[in-house]
Amino acid sequence: MTGKPGRTARGGAQTSAGDLLDLVRSGRAVTRGALQQVTGLSRATVGQRLDRLFRAGWLREGAGGPVDSPLGGRPAITLEFDGSHAVVLAAHLDTRHARAALLTLTGEILAERAGVLVVEDGPEAVLDGLGRWFAELLTETGHAPEAVCGIGLGVPGPVDSESGRVVQPPMMSGWDGYDIRGRLSRAFSEHTGTSTGTDTGTGPVPVFVDNDANLMAYGEQRTGYQDCRAFVLVKVSTGIGAGVVVDGALYRGVDGGAGDLGHIRVGTEALCRCGSYGCLAAVASGGAVARRLTEAGVPAASGSDVRDLLAAGHPEAAALAREAGRQVGDVLATVVTLLNPGVLMIAGDLAGTPFLTGVRELLYQRALPRSTAHLDVRTAKLGERAGLIGAGALVVEHLYAPERVEERLAALGV
Repeated sequence: MTGKPGRTARGGAQTSAGDLLDLVRSGRAVTRGALQQVTGLSRATVGQRLDRLFRAGWLREGAGGPVDSPLGGRPAITLEFDGSHAVVLAAHLDTRHARAALLTLTGEILAERAGVLVVEDGPEAVLDGLGRWFAELLTETGHAPEAVCGIGLGVPGPVDSESGRVVQPPMMSGWDGYDIRGRLSRAFSEHTGTSTGTDTGTGPVPVFVDNDANLMAYGEQRTGYQDCRAFVLVKVSTGIGAGVVVDGALYRGVDGGAGDLGHIRVGTEALCRCGSYGCLAAVASGGAVARRLTEAGVPAASGSDVRDLLAAGHPEAAALAREAGRQVGDVLATVVTLLNPGVLMIAGDLAGTPFLTGVRELLYQRALPRSTAHLDVRTAKLGERAGLIGAGALVVEHLYAPERVEERLAALGV
């Protein structure tokens, strides 16, 4: 079997430094002896590969592990991924608000800020605002811009993961096909006064863009449900979208359109923001509930206003949220039957007891019992931080993938 240069399975000619780092990061092999055993490499070759990772500052020695031999002896020194050698910037755009954070490589949020950034103001203004926030977060924490290895961004629209551009986004007027990566990279450089990062030491900091529901799903699955082989998160805010994680990887479809539940037809004549009639988002999103409340004499401009009313126990808001949950649950019965997930998580402005109750009512009524026998339906754990943590994880998983490690080590000259 032919593999990539420098990387083969056990018994092949070589296993790269990136493969060894992956084994350590995943916990599958955390001593030199374990690495030899798993890879079949000699002690000298493992040492050479590890030396490159030590010189890059990506590995460090931890405490001694247990003594494997019944004859005793010195405990084996464990190896650890050094998450302090770089940091990640992440941001999560909603239609009217945004959050940004500085994270460690292991997902700990070091600093965070939130505020008004309206996507309808256009990508130039919004991405410039994020660049300014990023510079402020670095100043607040005392990190140099050169410490940033990557930037992750979640947006409320379908994203082509290859190009990082949104594709016909119903709620992001003026963003279709826009070079988000390039503009955000320039905004970072302009506000920090630098154009380099730790990725190569010579070029712009890499930017990764994905759908917001995807990144929320990735953050929740990576943080609390790594053993769940099929994980679905549904975000119900201004619109409705889903993120799907299968076998630890995001499922995006052929061009980033997977999970766009809000535009499934549900048999009504309500006009959706996408221009079509009868979309689920037109009758069951936070925006739709806000319109119905306003028509009933309860002022609500957006899904966030509905969230505040639900938190205050407003009875009409609760009733409408439960009805919206039933409409979404009817659609999710098909999703659950198709994907057979272990966890179905509800997130966003409407996530709460009334909406979740409505989802369960229709979901369990309409889905096959076989599909729901081992299904855990729950609300999100990470709240508004899920997208930030998912964006940070996306950056790290890409930059420290075995094949990318080889490129970066070569660029660093180690």
